[in-house]
Amino acid sequence: MIEGGAVLRRGDTIIRADKLEYNTPQDLARGTGSVRINKAGNVFEGPLLELKVDSFRGFFNEPRYRFLRNDAYGEASRVDFIDEKRAVIHNATYTTCQRQPGPSWMPDWILRATTIRLDQEEEVGEAEGAVLSFPGAPILPVPSMSFPLSDKRKSGLLPPTIGLDNVSGFETTVPYYWNIAPNRDATFYPTLMSKRGIDLGGEFRYPEPGYRGMLRANVLPEDRLRNRTRWGYAVEHEQGLLRLPTLGAANLSLNVNRVSDDNYWRDFSRNSSSLTQRLLAGDGILNFNVGEVAMMTRVQKWQILQDPASPITPPYDRAPQLQARWGKPLPWAGLETAIEADHSRFRRAEPLPRVLAGLAQPDGDRTYTMAQVSRPWRAPGWFVVPKAQVHMTHYALDGALPGTGERSLSRTVPTASLDTGLVLERAASYFGRAFTQTLEPRAFYTYTPYRNQSRLPVYDSGLNDFNFATVYSENPFAGNDRIADNNLLTLGATTRLLDPDTGAEAARFGVAQRLRFSDQNVTLPGDPKVSERLSDLLFGASLSLVPQWGFDSTVQYNPKTNKSIRSTVGVRYSPGAYRVVSAAYRLQRDFSEQLDLGWQWPLNDLWGGGKGMNLDAPPGNCRGRWYSVGRLNVSLRDKRLVEGLMGVEYDAGCWVGRVVVERLQAGVNQSNKRILFQLEFIGFTRLGSNALQTLRENIPGYRYLRERSVAPSRFSNYD
Repeated sequence: MIEGGAVLRRGDTIIRADKLEYNTPQDLARGTGSVRINKAGNVFEGPLLELKVDSFRGFFNEPRYRFLRNDAYGEASRVDFIDEKRAVIHNATYTTCQRQPGPSWMPDWILRATTIRLDQEEEVGEAEGAVLSFPGAPILPVPSMSFPLSDKRKSGLLPPTIGLDNVSGFETTVPYYWNIAPNRDATFYPTLMSKRGIDLGGEFRYPEPGYRGMLRANVLPEDRLRNRTRWGYAVEHEQGLLRLPTLGAANLSLNVNRVSDDNYWRDFSRNSSSLTQRLLAGDGILNFNVGEVAMMTRVQKWQILQDPASPITPPYDRAPQLQARWGKPLPWAGLETAIEADHSRFRRAEPLPRVLAGLAQPDGDRTYTMAQVSRPWRAPGWFVVPKAQVHMTHYALDGALPGTGERSLSRTVPTASLDTGLVLERAASYFGRAFTQTLEPRAFYTYTPYRNQSRLPVYDSGLNDFNFATVYSENPFAGNDRIADNNLLTLGATTRLLDPDTGAEAARFGVAQRLRFSDQNVTLPGDPKVSERLSDLLFGASLSLVPQWGFDSTVQYNPKTNKSIRSTVGVRYSPGAYRVVSAAYRLQRDFSEQLDLGWQWPLNDLWGGGKGMNLDAPPGNCRGRWYSVGRLNVSLRDKRLVEGLMGVEYDAGCWVGRVVVERLQAGVNQSNKRILFQLEFIGFTRLGSNALQTLRENIPGYRYLRERSVAPSRFSNYD
């Protein structure tokens, strides 16, 4: 027995007490008076402890406790230690609200329970006879509930989400998460919509070493607003197949999205995993190698969600597409060769809308082959790359072409190009800062003779955007149905400012223009030939001289009209944590003009409430921080809001509140609006709508107020 500041240490367990007895044969420690035990950073304090130290079995009377993982604490009538990972706390309280000065202080939220079972191995707590109070008033009485002690996955009911939608009405979802295995899980999320009915949804994920994927589906048995059953599903799968002796490595990928009807995107725009909500892909791709040849087999089928007020031209299905690529440097003269072959079977995904009937053309097969040879010369400071290509295409059509009656057509087109440039460097100093400045002039010449292609169908071709990625290319068309006749020279130059120590790019400025020596007669149906000798000018600039500011812009300028044809200007300002403002201006002359604003900013800065408050400190270190969050996409041409969300977040130290109003465009003259409410009790649970996911997906640079990069170590609470 030891009295007066007694200490017992064993492994990660430290016991301190006014009076400490230790029975060696029974490995039993008994502490009385002011007893404190620190187990791997978790601390218990009270008047009486009996504990078998090695097995960590025993009890603690009237303890106060604090847990390292989430800084939660409370008090109880008794704690029973089952082993070093499990404990049962009786008549317990639990909160993460840290004590503030003043005798009348009460935590903003607190959980009271007759029993709390803690499992540090599974990192989960289970409470029985529990009541959650906020602030001071019971808001969630439950006979039994579980809650996480960390971010580790666990099976069980997730906090319900609640929302208000102007079309579907009041919405509430009660998700259930099933942690099937370390690499498999499922979530079921039934949703009650007051105006529509009950939507049954679920998601299954399976990231395995050799394959991974996701299945998501939902069904609304009887939509009262549409008087029909609504459903949707998405399948994603990637898998590496066995390496075969003749085929080499193979990889399979699937991506399928389907919904029940044309109005699905309008009514359930948030449920779609497709980037284009009205054009849903169904893709199956198999990649493999045969010797040095890379092969690809693909089946692609589309679902088009038509809107009579804004019809979409249905794309063509490819069922199947067979593609082969081979490329290899030749052992003589420094030549590099490549061959690409593609055979595709095109079928219109669905009949053309009546207003687009004039675009009808027969389905058919297309076989395309491209062979090229180049001889690159590259050295520090310069490069020269001459290249020659031959494009051969054959069409076998299912029906006769209107006007000509042809069912079989062929095309052979050669192309020659020369790409050359310099990369010059010098030491420079601007704004009192040293840089390495480059000057990179470039000249690109391409020649393709004219071949009449006006009779050929157009299955997958379109005009490329005019930008710095395409201005130095042989063909202005994407796809293989059109090879433009070209006799043009592209001249451009780029200068960059680089950090001489890290090589990071601080600034970039570029300009490019095409000089056309003869008319371009090959065009898409309905387009006029290109006769202008000088193309529009391309200007590009990017600046990030200081970490707080970023600027990026591209301007397509017509020197004849002295007007910009297309412009994109973006700026970002982020002076510190949880402070970001971004703006983007996009102009497409005579078509659209939009302004896109996004932000996350402490309101305390704006009204002076941040005086004396370290707003750059990690959230939770000070109370009473307000944040404004939002994103607005405005059509300046139509003078209306296209899409947007605005909201506020309040960080009270131990809880976070969010209110967000969201508006999504659902048609030419229709929009969906909803209000999202969320209460996040730090270290415990979240109640309300999933506003956090909406903010992450929509606001560039948004940071979660409780972002933690490093898990706490037991040595941060070393005794």
